Formats: sequence, structure tokens, C-alpha cells
Amino acid sequence: MALTPPIEPMLAEARRTLPRSRALPGGLAYEQKPDGYRALLFAEPDRAYLQSRNGADLTPAFPEIAVAGRSLPVPLVLDGELVVVHDGRLTFDDLQRRARRRGHGARQAADRPAHLIVFDIIDRAGEPLLDQSYRFRRSLLEGLLTDGVLAPPFALCPATTDRSVAEAWLAPAWGAVGMEGLVVKGLAQTYQPGRRGWLKIRARVTTEAVLAAVTGPVTHPSTLLLGRYTRTDGCGTLPAPRRSPVPRGR
Repeated sequence: MALTPPIEPMLAEARRTLPRSRALPGGLAYEQKPDGYRALLFAEPDRAYLQSRNGADLTPAFPEIAVAGRSLPVPLVLDGELVVVHDGRLTFDDLQRRARRRGHGARQAADRPAHLIVFDIIDRAGEPLLDQSYRFRRSLLEGLLTDGVLAPPFALCPATTDRSVAEAWLAPAWGAVGMEGLVVKGLAQTYQPGRRGWLKIRARVTTEAVLAAVTGPVTHPSTLLLGRYTRTDGCGTLPAPRRSPVPRGR
């Protein structure tokens, strides 16, 4: 294949709201953003390499993805999100445990199998597709799934050009099953390694809670004990950027 690892994946810039319709070249496509690990799969018959976003080798931790990659009839370089599904939702904790396993431990993880939700293809049969439009690459990817070239543990990332559908994907119900939000792409965009050319919008959920206790100064807390109208209470550490002083009288 023409493309070889490591390759920097194309990245997304965070936004708080959906962009205007002409924010990216060619109009907008909206993809669901699963809660997982970004990964590039370099696959050809009898050989596969799974690369993390930062260039690390994930192949030993996810042997089922490597086996499926080696079984593909045509060399491909796929971009996607590694996920683990359990009880009908994506579970990031299970994915993290899988990522730490190697050798026999990784092979024995059949009770928590991984899947690669594929959202892009950047090389086919040794032909780089970096200069092709997203519309072209997406069509090619959909064809590989339709023709059965890609099958489980590979899955196609849901995508739409309908803004109303994209807005519905930001609903809390999708977050409950492990979808973080959306990635917005331009239909005419090429694939630019390492560049933040896409846009990412996280789903936001608000809820009421009773603040029972804090650790650290009340005006600059490090942990909060919250009581919520759910079956369990919550206690967690606040990241440093969120430990900003609390205004008096509020």
C-alpha cells in the first residue's frame, strides 16, 4: 500500500453549536461521534497494523480487529473509532481495560469484543485517497459495507446531510448509549493529516442536584458530593480548569 504508518489523522476543532450551512467546503455532512479510541487500520491480506491517534501500536491489544484486517480481500487504510459494546451501550471503561491487555489476556477478552466504527477511508489497493473529497470517500466506504467487503467487527459510522437529524443526534438519549455528539465535515473537503479541518460538537446534558459537601475551599472546590434524583449519588474530582473561584452570593 502507498500509505504506511504512522500517519497523523485529520482532526476536529471543538465548537459549542452547529455551524452555519456554508461553514465548510461543499456543504455539511454530520457524523455521530462515538465514545471510543480514534484508530487508523492499515490492512492488507495477511498483515494488519492498528495505530492510535498519537501513533502508538494498538494491534496487540485488539487482536480481533487485526484478524479481520488481515482477512480483507483488498488493501485498505481505514479511519475510525474503536469501541466496546456491552448491555446495549458503548462502554469506555471496558475499552480502557481492553487497551491495557496484551498477549493471552487480549485474546481472552471475548466477553468484551471490540468493534471499529469506520468513518473514512484514505487508501484503497495502494491508491491514496487523501486528495479525494469527503463525498467521494464516504461513497466508497458505503460501497465496501454494501458489498460485504467490510463486515463485523467493522461498522459504518452513521452520517447525514439533514440538519434536523443531526440536531436529534445531540439529544440526551444518544448520550446515554455512548454517543458523545457530532463531527461535522465538508462534503468537498480533502483529508488533511494533522489538520483540524473538521468541527466537533459535544452533546450537553443538564440536571438538577443538591450540593451536600465539598473538599478544598468552598470558593475553589476540588471535589463535590452531589445528591441527584437518581438511584445513586455522585462524587468526583473536578479537573483543574473547572476549579475556578465561585462568585460570592451565588
